[in-house]
Amino acid sequence: MKPQTSHHFFKPNVIILLALFLFVNLTFAQSKTEQITKLIDTYTEYKTFNGSVLVAENGKVIYKKGFGFANMEWDIPNAPNTKHRLGSITKQFTGMLILQLSEEGKIDLQAPITKYLPDYPKASGDIITTHHLLTHTSGIPNYTSFPGFFQNDSRDPSTPTEFIKTFSEMDLDFKPGEKFSYSNSAYFLLGALIEKISGKSYEQMLQEKIFTPLNMKDSGFDHHATILKNRATGYEKSGGQLINSRYLDMSLPYAAGSLYSTVEDLYLWDQALYTNKLLSKASMDLFFGEHVEAWNGHYGYGWGIASAPIGNTEESIATISHGGGINGFNTLITRAPSDKSLIVLLNNTGGAPLNDMAKAIRGILYNKPYDFPKKSVANTLYEDILANGLKAALVNYSTIKSSSDYNLNENEMNAIGYQLLQSEKINEAAAVFKLNVEAFPKSSNVYDSYAEALMTQGHNEQAIVNYKKSVELNPNNQNGIDYLKKLGVDVSEFEKEVVVPDAILQSYIGKYQLMPEFIIEITKNGSQLSAKATGQPMLDIFPQSENTFYLKEVDAKLTFNKNEAGDVESVTLLQGGREMTGKKM
Repeated sequence: MKPQTSHHFFKPNVIILLALFLFVNLTFAQSKTEQITKLIDTYTEYKTFNGSVLVAENGKVIYKKGFGFANMEWDIPNAPNTKHRLGSITKQFTGMLILQLSEEGKIDLQAPITKYLPDYPKASGDIITTHHLLTHTSGIPNYTSFPGFFQNDSRDPSTPTEFIKTFSEMDLDFKPGEKFSYSNSAYFLLGALIEKISGKSYEQMLQEKIFTPLNMKDSGFDHHATILKNRATGYEKSGGQLINSRYLDMSLPYAAGSLYSTVEDLYLWDQALYTNKLLSKASMDLFFGEHVEAWNGHYGYGWGIASAPIGNTEESIATISHGGGINGFNTLITRAPSDKSLIVLLNNTGGAPLNDMAKAIRGILYNKPYDFPKKSVANTLYEDILANGLKAALVNYSTIKSSSDYNLNENEMNAIGYQLLQSEKINEAAAVFKLNVEAFPKSSNVYDSYAEALMTQGHNEQAIVNYKKSVELNPNNQNGIDYLKKLGVDVSEFEKEVVVPDAILQSYIGKYQLMPEFIIEITKNGSQLSAKATGQPMLDIFPQSENTFYLKEVDAKLTFNKNEAGDVESVTLLQGGREMTGKKM
């Protein structure tokens, strides 16, 4: 399967006071800007961040700086004025344009979209409103989740009218307004609404209604063909290396993710949102309204509204935020209106842990303890193998794997295993996959990957053992079943259908709290159980046994646990080799 993602017994008061003393001394010894620099420098050193940062406190910029390179071929550094693709941060600008049209009386947010787009299929268009589109409650399938979209379709240019046809005729995933399910299709459609109602292009409207009034001179619709000064190149991780990101025609992200900007321009945007320069107070209240439960909080019109953690404490602060991800870039803007603090993180190497970074920066802003990043075991192992050979790398791995300075991540290990396999370093790849099996013995994917390497080595009997283990852990691992067939194994035992009595299925319905802000809700439609985790879409789950169910979309299992009286009291989530149990609410 291809790559996806000590206790000390002292008097507690003494420890707490000692930790507080050390932290206070550290805080006074270093200014906030020095602390932020040291923090981001460490992320950059560990190759987990490469981009631009801006932090504001009480509405004033206290920090802005670039880290790493905007262009690695020419060693051009990132800076505060480096233009990064924003991905889904685009959505808040689309939401603003819609509300401006609403204020002008040109669109009714509660009217069916067919009122403005008469060619849209009436079966769904007559029951979907602009409000549904803005809040991801329309039920329109998300086009970026379509099979093969990024591999086959994302490079081909399209007009909004043409591209809407790829999803407009599809059945809705659910009745509009029924639930939150993130959909880029919905925001793509909002772009078409803006153009139809205004008679201008989406890009023109952005410039005239937002960027020009706010003097956001370094923001716009990102066209590949345009020669754009200070534009960052996007890179992606491949094993332990960075490569140029895959090409994406920007006509497809469109109103859902096509914009570029700088941390400095996003500060101008943030400040304008504390005024009524763009919208009246009533419309601004709609913009940031808690319209639907989502992502450990609520969703507004292109914004997530929630409480965000401060450092590594139990404290939090109310924030209005949104992240973005697009080929080679990931981004975050997070605002705390109570004190007008702002954190903007724009990264051009994809996959940076921006939420963890923002969490630590909040710790610095509010003088609270915070965590520094850890080195990657996988990346260190990969570099050791290439530089010093497998034997020496394994010796170093045994030293660092449990070190508090390092983080061992299943997906990262799997990724470097495939990087080695693709480089025809088969023995090295097999060794890495074996380490992953030892570290994450409850994960289906690690056995599948190890089996593939074993089969490549010609060790078919060992490959069969590992493919069987993978399929036992995840009965929907069709890749594993197919390879077992090729290896001459009778797979009938893995293809048996498990039927669970309706009364037992009924007993699993309810909400289970695995963490304070992470809940899994189990629902039932006929004989089909479904699970919805906080901030995630509803997914069907399938029985492996009477009390254990698996998901088809991800390598995860849910096991329902009963008490001595036979009542269901909790559920255990197994994903990525880690377990988490939550009580039934």
